Amino acid sequence: MAQTYDFYSERADAAAAAAEKATLANVRDRELRSEKTWRALADQAQRVAEDRAKADAEREARRAAEAVNAQ
Repeated sequence: MAQTYDFYSERADAAAAAAEKATLANVRDRELRSEKTWRALADQAQRVAEDRAKADAEREARRAAEAVNAQ
C-alpha cells in the first residue's frame, strides 16, 4: 500500500501533539524526532506525487504529438 502525504502528515501531527503532552524530556525528544521523520516522509511523498503527475503529463503530450504525426 502506497502511503500518501496526508498519512505522513497526520502521523507527524500526532507525534507533535504527543511531544507537547510529554512530561519526560526523553519522551518529548523521541516524539520530536519522530515528527521530524514523518515530516520528511510527507515531503518526499509530495515530491514523488508531483514528479509522477509531471511525468504523466509529459507522456500524454508525447502520445498526442505522436498521434498527430502519425496521421
